[in-house]
Amino acid sequence: MSFKPAHAQPDAESVSRSANELGSIEHQALKLSQANHRDLSTSQEVTENIAIEAPVAMVFNGLSYAVMMATPSDLEDFGYGFALSEGIVDDLQQIYDCETHRTPQGYSIELRIASAAFHRLKEKRRNLTGRTGCGLCGVESLAQAIPSLEPISSAQQTPLKSILNAARQLRQHQDLMTETGSCHAAAWCNNAGEIHIVREDVGRHNALDKVIGALAREHHSNTQAEQGFILMTSRASYELVYKCARAQIPVLAAISGVTSLAIDVAQESGLALLGFTREHNSTIYTHPHRIILD
Repeated sequence: MSFKPAHAQPDAESVSRSANELGSIEHQALKLSQANHRDLSTSQEVTENIAIEAPVAMVFNGLSYAVMMATPSDLEDFGYGFALSEGIVDDLQQIYDCETHRTPQGYSIELRIASAAFHRLKEKRRNLTGRTGCGLCGVESLAQAIPSLEPISSAQQTPLKSILNAARQLRQHQDLMTETGSCHAAAWCNNAGEIHIVREDVGRHNALDKVIGALAREHHSNTQAEQGFILMTSRASYELVYKCARAQIPVLAAISGVTSLAIDVAQESGLALLGFTREHNSTIYTHPHRIILD
C-alpha cells in the first residue's frame, strides 16, 4: 500500500478539538443524555455527554461492502483508511472521490474507486455488521482471516524515550474520551515522539483506520508513515498489527496488553510490537532492534 496523492486533499488541522466541535454536525461524535447519579445516600439527575455509536456503511462504486459500528466523526478519514487498510485499494490514486451522508438508518461513506480495485472488491465481497469495529466478521475462510503481508521495508529505529514521551502526552489530546469516558484513541507520532494525528472512536480498529486515512491524505507517501509510530489506548490485537503493517508503519505501541496472534503477525511482518506502554516503561514483544534506548 502506498500513499500517493488523491484528487483533493484536506488542510492540516489541530490534533485537539473542543466539546462544541465534537458535537457539531460535521463531527457528530457525542450527544447529551439524561442520567441519574447515585451513591448509597444521595440521588441526582444529571446531563452527560455520551459518545455516539452508529452504523456506518462503506459503499464502493454504489456497492455496499461493509457496515461498521462506529463514532460518525472524521468519516472521510475513516473511508480512506478503511479502503487502504483492508486492501480494497493499493494507493490513494485508486480513490477518485469520497462523500459522506447522513441517512435515516445511520451514515454512509461512498467512495468512487478504480475499476481494477472494484473488480477485486467484488470478487471477495463480504457483507458484515461489525459489533464495534469488528475487523473479521464475514470472512469465509481461515486464509481470508489471516492473509499474507508484504514485510515492512523501513529500517528505521525509534527511540524508546520518544514512545514514552508520546504516552505521557496522549491523554491531553483525547478530547472525546475526556467528555465521555468511553472512546479509544489512535495516534500517529513522529520519531521524536511528537503527536501529529489523533483520532477517536468507540472502536479501536475504527480509530486506527481514521489515523491511517488522515496520514495518507495529509502526507501522501509511505516515507512519512515509515518515519513514525502508532500509539493505541487499547490492547493490540491481530487486526491492529495487520493494519499498521499494510500501511508500512514499523512500530505499534499499545497502552494495554497484546494477543498471541498479534505477536505472530508482527514477527512475520517485521513490525515492532510494544504493550503495556506507560509513562516510564514498555514491554517489547517483537523486533526489539527497532527500539533504541538513546
